[in-house]
Amino acid sequence: MRYSKLFGKTIKNAPNDEVSLNSKLLTRAGFIRREVSGVYNYLPLGLRVIEKISNIVREEMHAIGGQELLLSALQNKQSWEKTGRWKSFDVLFKLTSVLDREYPLGPTHEEVIIPLAKQFISSYKDLPFSVYQIQTKFRDEKRAKSGILRGREFLMKDLYSFHADEKDFKKYYETVKKAYKKIFKRLGLIAIETEASGGSFSKVSHEYQVIAAAGEDEIIYCPGGDFSANSEISPVKEGKQCDLGHGALKKVKAIEVGNIFPLGTKFSDAFGLTYKNKEGKDIPVVMGCYGIGISRLMGTIAEVHNDEKGIVWSKEVAPYDVHLVHLGGVEAAASPPSEVIRFADEVYETLKKNGVEVLWDDREESPGTKFADADLIGIPVRLVVSKRNGDKVEFKNRNSEKSELLSLGETAKKLR
Repeated sequence: MRYSKLFGKTIKNAPNDEVSLNSKLLTRAGFIRREVSGVYNYLPLGLRVIEKISNIVREEMHAIGGQELLLSALQNKQSWEKTGRWKSFDVLFKLTSVLDREYPLGPTHEEVIIPLAKQFISSYKDLPFSVYQIQTKFRDEKRAKSGILRGREFLMKDLYSFHADEKDFKKYYETVKKAYKKIFKRLGLIAIETEASGGSFSKVSHEYQVIAAAGEDEIIYCPGGDFSANSEISPVKEGKQCDLGHGALKKVKAIEVGNIFPLGTKFSDAFGLTYKNKEGKDIPVVMGCYGIGISRLMGTIAEVHNDEKGIVWSKEVAPYDVHLVHLGGVEAAASPPSEVIRFADEVYETLKKNGVEVLWDDREESPGTKFADADLIGIPVRLVVSKRNGDKVEFKNRNSEKSELLSLGETAKKLR
């Protein structure tokens, strides 16, 4: 992609009313723009990151048997009345149509998936199975102030599993735990598995918390990795010595990037979701729910992986593999093109043919402006073509001060 043609450019300063670090960085770098409080537009750079995060999540959900579907965002009021959440779900958006019919705008999808699953479950032979989606959710948050960490409109992955009994559910629950650890590791995040209240569903659920100053949660955890609990429900206090001798427990702020919890038969009972066992008896289906905040993950990565110059994306989620810069200024407008421009174009086309995703800053700007924008955008590798470098390419990692001169062939090989 030629940067001169890219929709969405960097800006020097974020709007004054953007207070969170993630929204400031992502806005300045040209990834997002705010529509209204708690609602953001994702520009081409931002969408590429969202898609890469989503694809990592998809791969790991497919690996544990999840089938992807897409459920309706505009939902059935009667289903929410059946579960009692039409009145009790305090952040539910309620819409009234021109025909005076009321609809909830989906903050979650239990009220959609259970009636749908009921159409396909009749026997124990139909179980177990799991389905998931990556879809926009809507919640009427009163404190949408943390950029894309807490919004009124956001992208989420929600997986629902259906089981014949508690034993089978617990087995799958542990499988999902392992998958979540893989996901967050691939995203370059240290997400701590944390015990939390299961609310009205169960005694215990699990959250995945990333330590960050911008976090709205507080966790009590052992740096040795054997204990973590949400401080709101934990009787354990900061400073207590770890039972395994790892030292004192710590209290820190954290961002919740995912959660998993048992649903038991709460929703199955509400909708009469049962299956016939081998004896022909109707048995309630046992369920689990597993969420990951896709857009929140993007904001979390920006919050924890940055420096004074801008964002530092990992190669797995960066919008492009390399940021190509040529130094020549007004030479770009020369006819015929200068040697620098011709070589930059050769580098660009060669890398693309080798499967490398390239953002080429082909503008007539100063070296300082181009380098500053490259650092702000945060693509993992910067390549520089210049008259001084001749037929060599300067190769520099975003998180390193060192660079090296390579031939085009060596550059392509190293990127592969």
